[in-house]
Amino acid sequence: MKIEAILQDRSGGQCELCQATDDLQVYQVEPVEQIDVESCAYLCGTCRTQIEDKEQTAANHWRCLNESMWSEVPAVKVLAWRLLTRLSAEGWPQALLDMMYLEDDQLKWAKATGEGTEEVLHTDCHGAKLEAGDTVTLVKDLKVKGGGFTAKQGTAVRNISLVPDNPGQIEGKVESQRIVILTEYVKKSY
Repeated sequence: MKIEAILQDRSGGQCELCQATDDLQVYQVEPVEQIDVESCAYLCGTCRTQIEDKEQTAANHWRCLNESMWSEVPAVKVLAWRLLTRLSAEGWPQALLDMMYLEDDQLKWAKATGEGTEEVLHTDCHGAKLEAGDTVTLVKDLKVKGGGFTAKQGTAVRNISLVPDNPGQIEGKVESQRIVILTEYVKKSY
């Protein structure tokens, strides 16, 4: 039996994400080692277009994921996770992501394309990219809370580390104390 016939039977002749019945085709969920029923979903043209072109993504179309995210089909769950992650800034998708559960291998598959792994970019007050290990200079006096001192303008902070989930913060040693510094108050030293 052909994959398309199996998928049509599995889906009941509907898109496995939005339940539309027009323009249905087999969609291979990348990356896969071999094409089989478990690595494919049966999708309509609207869903395929929006998955492949982020610029075409219409958030309201994907409210259907509220139901399809509970599918027992791994490929459908992976697609639902990727789309909810892409749309998480909308608010409602994040609530669905918080409820969703993927097995470890499914989550690894979902993250394999890089969806949901935006790079956090740390920049100094002039927009120069900061990297771990850089040396920066303070551009204004900063009162160090809990430290009992003021870090003076012009102080060099060597071997900084980046706060992974906050692009506006770095860490470094000033007067032998490790402190968090806002990136808007530093400039990169070359």
